[in-house]
Amino acid sequence: MKKPSFKLVAIAAALIVVIGGGAVWATSGNSKKPADKEASKPQASLTVTTTKAQSADWPLTMSANGSIAAWQEAVVGSELGGLQLAEVRVNVGDIVKRGQVLARFTNDSVEAQVAQQKAEVEQARAALSEADANAERARTLANSGALSGQQTTQYEVAERSAKAKLMSAQAALDMQQIRLRQTQVLAPDDGVISSRTATVGSVASQGQELFKLIRQNRLEWRAEVNATDLLQIKVGQAVKLKVTNGVVVDGKVRMVAPTVDPLTRNGLVYVDLPVPGSAHAGMFGTGQFVLGSAEALTLPQTAVVMRDGYSYVYQLGKDNKVTQTKVTLGRRIGERIEVASGTNGITPTTVLVEKGAGFLADGDTVRVASEAKPTSASPTPLAMK
Repeated sequence: MKKPSFKLVAIAAALIVVIGGGAVWATSGNSKKPADKEASKPQASLTVTTTKAQSADWPLTMSANGSIAAWQEAVVGSELGGLQLAEVRVNVGDIVKRGQVLARFTNDSVEAQVAQQKAEVEQARAALSEADANAERARTLANSGALSGQQTTQYEVAERSAKAKLMSAQAALDMQQIRLRQTQVLAPDDGVISSRTATVGSVASQGQELFKLIRQNRLEWRAEVNATDLLQIKVGQAVKLKVTNGVVVDGKVRMVAPTVDPLTRNGLVYVDLPVPGSAHAGMFGTGQFVLGSAEALTLPQTAVVMRDGYSYVYQLGKDNKVTQTKVTLGRRIGERIEVASGTNGITPTTVLVEKGAGFLADGDTVRVASEAKPTSASPTPLAMK
């Protein structure tokens, strides 16, 4: 058998190399096309959840600041002077009833004066009995002519004088008995003791303050409201008051002051607070007057981002790209916040980023984890932030 020549073998080997290389090039070229296409897609920067704005009927409110004070504070003082305090029965914070004994003065000297005056009354009563008898005899004898008219008149004058002396002695006795009762300091009304200066052993002067009493334990919030806003406030309106300890107290407008401070142009609004309550006199509070209600377009507060003093939301667009949109905010209730309806196209159908919005920038591509479940935008009883 004739062997193939070296030249034919070399040509065959070259063809095999060329065909193999072409196959490899074709294979490698085809495998790169899907990878390049996948690489050309923008990569998601963050996984987020989405939400939509919801309409709700929200209350219209107006805010104001002011201090809490006693509705009326009674000053309980000493009606007697020069007597020593023997006993003090109440302290600051004690709740008392009308007529309750708060303190007691020593009454030995007053009791002695009462006894002396009783004796003087008895003496005047005896003198009157004698004068009555003399006058009666004089009138009898005058008819018989045994006594002159002048003598009869003298006996009658003596009778009237004795009656006047008895009345004077009785009035003096009544006065001493009043002083005896005044040795006990009584509560003028129901309430709570807010101040005490009475000290056992001290000698009080007449009119000296011993206690202060918040009448009926009633407190009021005195809100300072601008003159232009006073017209919106009516007697009986509901108020939500947030005091310094974080407690929210319900109140009701009792009165709008008839005058406005000419320097500040603010007027006072007096708001009755519940009794008993969590507020205390002297606390500072921020309140909201409920003026009515109006429809609001609301979002969760997590969907709103604050940057450079402005508020933004992120709209989810085509290919999961987000667009940063400036919005105008309004009322806040609980965890939801109002955005101006129609602001830059924000409507109830607009899909917005909720969780994760704070980490996004305009134009970012995101991955949506799941559709947000609708939450109720209707307010529960007015909450304050």
